[in-house]
Amino acid sequence: MTRVLLTGGTVFDPASGRAERADVVLEGARVLAVGTGLDGDSEVDCAGGLLLPGFVDCHVHVCLGASLGDPGRLPRSTRPLSAVPALRTLLDQGVTTVRDAWGADAGLRLALREGWFEGPEVLVSLRQVCTTGGIGDHWSPRYGPVDGFGDPSLPDPVFDGPDQARAVVRRMVRAGADWIKVTSTGSLALGRGVHDVQLTDAELRALVDEAERQGGRRVMVHAHGARAAEQAARAGARSVEHGTFLDEPAAEAMAEAGTWFVPTLSTSHGEPTEHAAAHRRAVRLALDAGVPVAMGTDAPVRPYAEALREIHHLAEAGLGAAGALRAATLDAARLLELADDRGEIAPGKRADLVLLAGTTLATSALASRVRAVWRAGHRVRGTATPLG
Repeated sequence: MTRVLLTGGTVFDPASGRAERADVVLEGARVLAVGTGLDGDSEVDCAGGLLLPGFVDCHVHVCLGASLGDPGRLPRSTRPLSAVPALRTLLDQGVTTVRDAWGADAGLRLALREGWFEGPEVLVSLRQVCTTGGIGDHWSPRYGPVDGFGDPSLPDPVFDGPDQARAVVRRMVRAGADWIKVTSTGSLALGRGVHDVQLTDAELRALVDEAERQGGRRVMVHAHGARAAEQAARAGARSVEHGTFLDEPAAEAMAEAGTWFVPTLSTSHGEPTEHAAAHRRAVRLALDAGVPVAMGTDAPVRPYAEALREIHHLAEAGLGAAGALRAATLDAARLLELADDRGEIAPGKRADLVLLAGTTLATSALASRVRAVWRAGHRVRGTATPLG
């Protein structure tokens, strides 16, 4: 295979937080070597630029760009078709892996693997499962069930009781889910139920246990309120999403359980809301308690083109520039249990890389600095020059 030498750049190491001058050799889909004095069959001049691992978005909805507000008004085909420009937009910003937090089915994952169009690798959860009346239960007092998303590839997400919790996990796995996404509180966007605890302990434990039994899958829990987040941690959920109103007991429970926090700060910071201060406080509490944090945008709550602003929000919330970049690369890969394969520029890892103009770690204008993107060793955006 042809060896591609990326020469003259500065390489960011998320594990140490340092950026140092180094060359990188890519061979096929993998990083072959990192160091000085390397050579290759072809060469890309990265002088004056910063090379980072491909970004990982742990909470995004790639199929909802056209229908988030009113899914019933558009043909069903718009849902998966809207993913094509969304994924292209994410990829052009250097996002090379995403975890879809509901809306994408297994067909999208297949289309990307077959190369029908380009985009980040997508891990799917299919639906956000919930108990009766939860935000995944699409029902109208006038019309009854009004589920504009349901079809065989996106099974019924509603359950009640531990036995039905196990059944809903099995339905999602049968349809190809990589993750199980459950909503434990109401919606901040809808302005209701954000401090509710909508699952019993037994229901949530059954979800987590059944997911583990089904090929070692993990559970991500939508929880704005502190008590729901604490419950998720004690039940063994892999991650808490949003966590807008975390308090000390919830953060301590998450740290003790090793539960990850995906704050999705863009939901309150993209257009600052009354909850922005509480959201920042939740991140600080999590950091103080030792909770691991990973990046997630919740796009299209904010546009896909603003994805990298989430990294800046994390930096300002207390992670700092290096910590925020780590949350968007190595730590995000760790949350998704993919760190053996990606998340850092290291020999043997998948060749997902982003080249930024300039060598600073500053996060305030990341999208404007992206000059080239490689996914699995294939350059999918731009040339490496000019960097000025």
